[in-house]
Amino acid sequence: MTLVLPDWLLIAADRPAERSWGVRVVDGLIDAVGPHSNLLAAHPDDDVVDAADKIVLPGFVNAHVHLYGTLAHGIPPAKGAGPDDFWSFLEDYWWPQIEDALDIPMIVAATDFVCAEMLRSGVTTFYDILEAPNALPDALLAQKEVVERRGMRGLLSFEATERAGSEIARLGLEENLRLIDACQPGGLVSGLMCWHTTFTCSADYITEAFGLAADRGVMCHAHVNEGVHEGQWAAERLGARTVEFYAQLGVAGPGFIASQCVQLSDRERELLAELDVKVTHMPLANCEVGGGIAPMPELIDAGVIVGLGSDGYVNDFYEVMRGAFLLHKARLQDPGVMPAETVLHMATEAGAKALSIDHVGRLEPGWSADLQVVDADFPTPVTAHNIADQLVLWRNHSNVCDVMVAGEWRVRGGEVLNTDLDQLRAHSNEQATRLWEMSR
Repeated sequence: MTLVLPDWLLIAADRPAERSWGVRVVDGLIDAVGPHSNLLAAHPDDDVVDAADKIVLPGFVNAHVHLYGTLAHGIPPAKGAGPDDFWSFLEDYWWPQIEDALDIPMIVAATDFVCAEMLRSGVTTFYDILEAPNALPDALLAQKEVVERRGMRGLLSFEATERAGSEIARLGLEENLRLIDACQPGGLVSGLMCWHTTFTCSADYITEAFGLAADRGVMCHAHVNEGVHEGQWAAERLGARTVEFYAQLGVAGPGFIASQCVQLSDRERELLAELDVKVTHMPLANCEVGGGIAPMPELIDAGVIVGLGSDGYVNDFYEVMRGAFLLHKARLQDPGVMPAETVLHMATEAGAKALSIDHVGRLEPGWSADLQVVDADFPTPVTAHNIADQLVLWRNHSNVCDVMVAGEWRVRGGEVLNTDLDQLRAHSNEQATRLWEMSR
């Protein structure tokens, strides 16, 4: 039994912060919250973690990441010039130079490094999407071993696709099923079913994937309208825009995670809300690929559950939150949209809900003890009314002191436990070098 006693406790993004409140952790769960004096009086024999001058808040949920993406940072384009639109980004760069060149040693190195990197910025839960057609089979099982060793809550999937032929298409679906079946109910690592997009997967293939997920009671995921290309392609080739097409297939619903959702028609926005589709938002990566700025304030106002993700681009989750906080204000020319409390909610409880993970993202009794302890040494006073803004605007990974996942400390004093980060970085660099040489 452990008491964590900070200056400030943020139980959840939608609750006021409490000064001189702490949490009691028992058997991986939050057992009690309340004033320090009450907790100490009620539990005098508990271990006490003195978190003076600190803020305790829920761990972050990175609801969409490509862990292998770190290997691509800075890779020279093989054709000598960078992509000039989203389609060329995929066809001329991302598929041939990155995804088609990946093997299991590369994937393992990237997974290990990025898990440590995410932990350092307060991420306790993540959803990873792997596409590596030439690393099949068993790439997900290799990832699973790494994530379990890191002690993180990880949701893993393989981005099944028909773009690389029928055999790879079959292996992709089987890879997801093998991972799903290998995970223990209630364990930290689990799986779901994933396919790429409407322009790389046929209607029959999507329907098959959806049915396999339904048989096992797991969620489905696909990238949706990351740029202008997919919606236009679907309208021309399928007779309906992407979300409309998924609705026609019976795929769009509470069990479907639609990531990106940057370029949406009015009807697509309506359908996402009407059908209770979950959405994940990657503000910085959408900018990097030139996809645009997704209409997330509008979707949230319509009642859509929206989680936040890094896309494997910038994995310091405080930087990702800052992007979400600032970009929508500029797009809508309204400083009142996307307040810090909304961004924190997307980064915690909403992210968990988008992934259909229960009792993660709040520090209330009965919820998982997934938390972070953050330095509160700001240049201006912290108050209950400004704590969310202080966190979103003025913190980053260097301010995260401690991280707990399911009641176990994974970061202490800013250091990932049982980890040589320099060694992980060197191993990632070594595997990135192999990737770069193979894809020239």
